[in-house]
Amino acid sequence: MESLNKSEEAPKRKQLTPLEKRFLQYGLKDFSDPEMIELLLCHALPCKEGEKLTKEVAKRYQTLRQFLAAPEEELKQIPGMTPRCILYIKLMQTVPEISLREEIVGKSAYKEPQEVFDYLYLSMRDLKKEILKVIYLDDRNQIIDIEDLFKGGLDGIHIYPREIQEGAIKHKATGLIFVHNHPSGDCTPSQNDRQITRDLVFIGKVLQIKVLDHIIIGDNKYFSFADAGLIEKYEDDFLNLRLRKKLVIAKDYK
Repeated sequence: MESLNKSEEAPKRKQLTPLEKRFLQYGLKDFSDPEMIELLLCHALPCKEGEKLTKEVAKRYQTLRQFLAAPEEELKQIPGMTPRCILYIKLMQTVPEISLREEIVGKSAYKEPQEVFDYLYLSMRDLKKEILKVIYLDDRNQIIDIEDLFKGGLDGIHIYPREIQEGAIKHKATGLIFVHNHPSGDCTPSQNDRQITRDLVFIGKVLQIKVLDHIIIGDNKYFSFADAGLIEKYEDDFLNLRLRKKLVIAKDYK
């Protein structure tokens, strides 16, 4: 790791700032977004520089959430932003996500639905591009692992049964839940979302792996294909398709 120059060294001070004292006494209650940003930045910079940088940040971002979700390349364009500041910001993004993930792995996806949603929402809400995740479940619907399956828009996505099968075998999973985000914040499924979900259910049927749901994450809300009755409908479509094929084969043999 490259050594930091003096301006990038962590501030060394014995006295707490007024904001730090207030935080220790009352937590973040009644803190404004700029005050929370200043509290964060003053851990990476001397206070005067932290206050100055907070003003620069306020020119670009309306809320703490927008600031924490900003890409690294964007942060580098802010005057006074140092590598140490960016490190602190990335830690603030990553640590809560890891903590929530550890909370849900090993638990039932259905007994702790709010915890599962909290993790998915935190990890996907501010993404600029769509990501398709897969949650691997055991025969008791407990979460084994969560992985990113595909990054980028779902339009034109090619779903390969082998990848799904290999992931399920690797994790010894008997059930799958697929999750993707809508960067627009609107979780209404598109026609393409519906077709992909139908394809995933069909692939699961062929591989004898249960596809339990496909969830779309929006802005503090979600859409569940299972809750909407669509997973069951696609399963029926598959069975009807197989039945029709059997009838055609039987007719050909007459």
